[in-house]
Amino acid sequence: MQRQHSQGTPGTARTRDGRELFFMEQPGPAGGGGATVVFEGGLASTRSYWAPVQQAVTGSARTVVYDRSGLGRSAPDPSGLRNLNRLADDLGDLLDHLGPGPFVLVGHSWGGLIVRVAAAARPERIAGLVLVDPTDEACDLLLEPSIRKLEKNRYRISVLLARLKLFGLFFRKVTNALPPDAAADMRAEAFTLAAVHTMGAEQASVEADLRTLLDHPPKLGDIPVTVISATRPTPGMSAEARQSVNASHAYRARQSPHGRHVLAQQADHMVPTDEPTIIVTETERLLGVEDPAAAAADPSPEQ
Repeated sequence: MQRQHSQGTPGTARTRDGRELFFMEQPGPAGGGGATVVFEGGLASTRSYWAPVQQAVTGSARTVVYDRSGLGRSAPDPSGLRNLNRLADDLGDLLDHLGPGPFVLVGHSWGGLIVRVAAAARPERIAGLVLVDPTDEACDLLLEPSIRKLEKNRYRISVLLARLKLFGLFFRKVTNALPPDAAADMRAEAFTLAAVHTMGAEQASVEADLRTLLDHPPKLGDIPVTVISATRPTPGMSAEARQSVNASHAYRARQSPHGRHVLAQQADHMVPTDEPTIIVTETERLLGVEDPAAAAADPSPEQ
């Protein structure tokens, strides 16, 4: 008998314009019920790096990871459009396929913006958001011209490394933290030239998307929002930049009547693999299955 994949059973969901999104699902505890937890990756990230968090949360809820168009096992978007609204619409279509909800959405980095926009489109089915070291339009640093130059340089270098089949070497810390099957998937799917081209497409509208959000922030009402900030040095990020990013996270948490800002003391930007337990704790808090032992060792929320 073939052993089940650590990220669950594969499936596909169809978008409103006919594209198929690949996802993997763990059914959660016997009897089901409660909210479904859906994980959204960062810029051009595949589903695989969520494995440590997903495995732990599956004991409390149904969990779903997926690949956006052009990533992993999802076909490219023939329109070429990968702006924030289109990404959020795709997530909304996946949620339609999964059922009526409620859903807890967990978004990392650029995925934090995607889940906010998707939640604002249908807030009645969202039980909570966990934003993991998210990109946030309140961070002025992200609108500086130097960031656009850095993004372009990163894209050029990534294309070269993907062509040489060396791109994955820079993510060994991440893949080494994953179960063997998820690590194998990530090595095979996440560092290809096609994935890098998708990164360029997603990256192309970052500044325009951020400026749009400044003028028209997603309205989340009373949806509980937890924001997790990394605290350890992240390659390529100065201490001043980290301070600015985390200040935007604190601001985002304050915008929710049920906001919470938590510091990941053991993690750089890759919180899902550096410190998965903090994401598990905060997700389960929103699911209403808080562990008394975890509560006694609360990870110092910054409100």
